[in-house]
Amino acid sequence: MRIVKIIFWTLWRIWFYALMGFFILLMFPFLVVSILREEWYKYFFFMARIWAKGILFGMGFYYKVDREQVLKSRKSYMIVANHTSMIDIMLMLAIESNPFVFVGKKELAKIPLFGFFYKRTCILVDRNSSRSRFEVYDLAQKRLKQGLSICIFPEGGVPDESVVLDEFKDGAFRLAIEHQIPIVPMTFADNKKRLSFTFFSGSPGLLRARIHSSIETQGLSLDNRKEVKDKARSVILDQLNKYNLI
Repeated sequence: MRIVKIIFWTLWRIWFYALMGFFILLMFPFLVVSILREEWYKYFFFMARIWAKGILFGMGFYYKVDREQVLKSRKSYMIVANHTSMIDIMLMLAIESNPFVFVGKKELAKIPLFGFFYKRTCILVDRNSSRSRFEVYDLAQKRLKQGLSICIFPEGGVPDESVVLDEFKDGAFRLAIEHQIPIVPMTFADNKKRLSFTFFSGSPGLLRARIHSSIETQGLSLDNRKEVKDKARSVILDQLNKYNLI
């Protein structure tokens, strides 16, 4: 039985990467055109959502989203969520239609095909470089001024499998306060179970997500960043508890 599972999981992972490549190749000319100018990002984002949904459904995933609010169009937000899986990016794109830009680790740019567009549309950070982290602020500010939202996984990476929710870094909350934009926590319940970073694991099934009410930053200063950071983490941690994941 163990051998059967290992064969399934191996084919499962190969199929995941095959789907990623297939949908990129299918839309390749349109994706290339959409990244030629920054103001065309909304067209790239639209196609990225098709890509994400195609992968999720192709993997046998279906999602249920509980919304405490609907994000307003043409309004900038700081979106934060727990990070446990390679499909966090896909689910985030699938459930939120207002254009946003990911801040993510530069290592993902090495993935064939995906990396080509990733490094041209996302804000890349090298967490081992203080200069890179400083540049992230400049790039994020530029995107926010264009009316886009920013999405950051504030744990600063994927925690160990045994960790339910790691401590949050300051970056997302500092940016949100500096630009006086609302922080929107999101909780992903099942991504780790469905497709974690452990190779021999995963299965088709339900992906639950919750979009929480905004945490306002109007009138706050950088002295309040720990307060809003702890509040955002508490919201997500409480929801994970309600999902019986703690």
